[in-house]
Amino acid sequence: MKSIKILSLLLALIMCLGMFAGCGDIEDIEDAGNEDGTGVSSKYTEKNTTYKIGVSGPLTGGAAPYGVAVKNSAQMAVDEINAAGGLNGVKFELVVMDDKHDATLIPTNYAALYEGGMQVSLGTVTTAPGLEFKTLSKEDNVFFLTPSASGDKIPEFDNGYQMCFADGNQGKVAADFVNDNYSGKTIGVFFKSDDPYSKGIYDQFKANIDASVTVTETSFTESTKTDFSSQIDTLKNCEFIFMPIYSEPASLFMTQAKDILLADAVYFGCDGFDGIDHLEGFEINKIPQKVTMLSHFNSKATEGKAKEFIDKYVDKYGIDTLNQFGASAYDCVYAIYGAMKAAIDSGKEIPVTISASALCDILKEQFNGGYTFADGATGQNIKWAANGYVEKGAIQYVIKDAGTN
Repeated sequence: MKSIKILSLLLALIMCLGMFAGCGDIEDIEDAGNEDGTGVSSKYTEKNTTYKIGVSGPLTGGAAPYGVAVKNSAQMAVDEINAAGGLNGVKFELVVMDDKHDATLIPTNYAALYEGGMQVSLGTVTTAPGLEFKTLSKEDNVFFLTPSASGDKIPEFDNGYQMCFADGNQGKVAADFVNDNYSGKTIGVFFKSDDPYSKGIYDQFKANIDASVTVTETSFTESTKTDFSSQIDTLKNCEFIFMPIYSEPASLFMTQAKDILLADAVYFGCDGFDGIDHLEGFEINKIPQKVTMLSHFNSKATEGKAKEFIDKYVDKYGIDTLNQFGASAYDCVYAIYGAMKAAIDSGKEIPVTISASALCDILKEQFNGGYTFADGATGQNIKWAANGYVEKGAIQYVIKDAGTN
């Protein structure tokens, strides 16, 4: 009988061990529990001596100027915060991975950042890698505030936010700008009706334009993108023309219309205009009209926070990589720092070893609870909507002023 009892105990022990083997070792179970937002630290953050901010961006390759600007600017913000004493004496650390604007590198980069103790992130610099990053960060509940990944789906989940304007949201922002500056006037709109980017921005613009603004609109398609004579005739008396299209057709329109449109007319584009002044074969200085674009940063600012950022950046890194990507990254770091400080001031505890998931829950509560970033290089009184889109005023960035050279 005694031998039977011993055999029964052995069988029970073997069954229990089998159950634990199927679930991973005990250490893994404990670590998983610490990552659900209820624990203070995790096996990845338990040795942290600084708050770790992670970001993936192109430091090499064709998009490197954007990634380098983000790295430089974010580091400049971190250095300033640390020099001022950090957050309650705890310093920040920026960790940057090169993704070459290649989404296939994101799983490796993300794993290195996360397992290296990343507690909060700037996400990615560009959109394609960002779509991969957002899914991985959602699984681990890691908060990110991207400076420049503008795709509409980037902040799809509740842990993701944008400092830049979302692609599809640019129509509303452009309408707000026109409502503020052209109330009671007639403006022109030129868009590509078979392009989701252009049509999407146009639809939002039309839905948000004030009734006091009269809109004269005309469009083109892929099959009619070489001759804009009829569209130019429609818009020839407009003093302001909104063009939510890419730089190539925009440059062709401007070239064909330069001697027909009013010489003091103003072109106003979205982020599709970015780089139009360097477009091969396009002589922008021969266009008499003023060429502008919607932006959240004025690299020619002569006052305010933008001017302060420009002076510090140029002094430290030179002018070659000065751009809106960097200014936005600078603001991201300060916005995250400000939200963490606000949470601590309200009674929250944010120890240096806090898990990414626990910090994410705290930051989500701040960003969804009316937190405002008061004064940044890319705007004042910046807030965020529940969908992760940023809410701030747009500026009219002048690419080329009126007149010819």
